[in-house]
Amino acid sequence: MGTAYTPGLTVSGNTIVRKTRRLPIKGEVLVQEGDMVEADTVVARAYLPGILQTVRVAQTLGIEPKQIREVLKVKEGDPVEKDQVIAETKGIFGLFRGICKSPVRGTVELISPVTGHVGVREPPTVIEVNAYVRGRVVQVIPEEGAIIETQGAFIQGIFGVGGERQGVLRMRVQSPDEVLTEAHLNDDLAGTIVVGGAGIESGALRKAARLGIVGIVAGGIRDADLVEFLGFDIGVAITGQEDIPLSVIVTEGFGVMRMAQRTFNLLKSLEGRLASINGATQIRAGVIRPEIIVPQEASDHPFEAMPTAESQQLSIGAPIRIIREPYFGKLGRVRALPPELMEIESGARVRVLEAELEDGTMVTVPRANVEIIAEG
Repeated sequence: MGTAYTPGLTVSGNTIVRKTRRLPIKGEVLVQEGDMVEADTVVARAYLPGILQTVRVAQTLGIEPKQIREVLKVKEGDPVEKDQVIAETKGIFGLFRGICKSPVRGTVELISPVTGHVGVREPPTVIEVNAYVRGRVVQVIPEEGAIIETQGAFIQGIFGVGGERQGVLRMRVQSPDEVLTEAHLNDDLAGTIVVGGAGIESGALRKAARLGIVGIVAGGIRDADLVEFLGFDIGVAITGQEDIPLSVIVTEGFGVMRMAQRTFNLLKSLEGRLASINGATQIRAGVIRPEIIVPQEASDHPFEAMPTAESQQLSIGAPIRIIREPYFGKLGRVRALPPELMEIESGARVRVLEAELEDGTMVTVPRANVEIIAEG
């Protein structure tokens, strides 16, 4: 039988994390290699050109296109305000003057005596990318962005929603099997990232949003509560772009699921520290995990390198989590690693494993659909 490897969630108190911060279009990089940056430091900026609005001057004033320059009060390159008069006819004996106004604020970009049109370009949209984490710039990507390196705690979750946010970590439960409720939340938590235990009640989600809490981390969440909070059903393929006031990260799976003791203890040791979180999740090709990053101040944790394939070898008895439907989020242990390929529902022939779930159910799943989890 060949050696089998599988990805796993990283839970480290002290490791090196590198984040690539890149603009979606070409722009200007504002930092240099070696610079120290904060999470909110803007590392790159670009300008997305505004929409070019066509003003039909000749048609509006009832003149020939070639007469347009005689009536214009602006020239190419001039800034204009919304409703500013950009052209005006003299009328008869100074009366009954015709006027044409700019429909938007912007800059006069073109004047055409052929069509009688004036083009007004709206202001550009500024696109900025921040560092996301406190750290050091280790590489500049010309016209695109930079790579930021930080050392500290790095915790991956299994699923999340909501984008990048920063806040101080606050523990609100006493044990990893305690569920976060409305009673755990109060007004002084605005701007913080709250850590729960085995789950999050739907009322706690709504209250956290009202209080201005920027993130919640817990072991699990009920799908129905998440759908109610989002206002729509959500798949588990890709998330992170939801228009919600806080990010939610679960470390174990769907339902009420006790947070792993190691994860809970680490988060508890980081209470009061500034963290960067991102709920973005993609569990198909190009896996993206939701994450919590806490840059080091004075760490009591020994340094840990990021796990390699060899450190994540599947073996009989290894604790695993299933990361695909129909058993998404279920925990279990490997009971067998058949060497032969097996045909699955899609028709593909893949390597599988047999696992015993926590409730005693035996299932057979593709090896690519599981990840090893740390014990302790």
